[in-house]
Amino acid sequence: YMDVSCAEKLRKMMDDCHEAGNYPYICSAYRTQQQQENLFNNKIIRVMYTGVSLEEAPVIAARSVAVPGTSEHQLGLAVDIIDYNYPYLNEQQETMPTQKWLMENSWRYGFILRYPKDKQDITGITYEPWHYRYVGKEAAEYIMENGLCLEEYLDEIK
Repeated sequence: YMDVSCAEKLRKMMDDCHEAGNYPYICSAYRTQQQQENLFNNKIIRVMYTGVSLEEAPVIAARSVAVPGTSEHQLGLAVDIIDYNYPYLNEQQETMPTQKWLMENSWRYGFILRYPKDKQDITGITYEPWHYRYVGKEAAEYIMENGLCLEEYLDEIK
């Protein structure tokens, strides 16, 4: 599911990406509070298995999984899109044809790559070459043209 404000734009982007010879696959879109809690708690457990304390684990987990109640997926404005031929959520995703197309064209549909590699210090989230956020076409175009992340854009328009 996606918010009604962007569902048709997402469908068009996916169709155009496929028509360009790619194989986009949505692996995550809207999430309930319970789904986000499960993902976050699971990440905490996995972090603790590496030897991190219970006190530190949530802080480390929050760098790659949003704290429940703060996830853009819970808004219905974020979507994780992978290349069907590479079903892994890791940095290799950026080398896939689907991601290359999306990184070049998503702004045309009002979406941005939400957590760019060179903006981790600003977003506070690790690089996710599969996570796209709907911000509207005008904002997406400005963000793309100026090499910004959403936080920088929001600072500029204040």
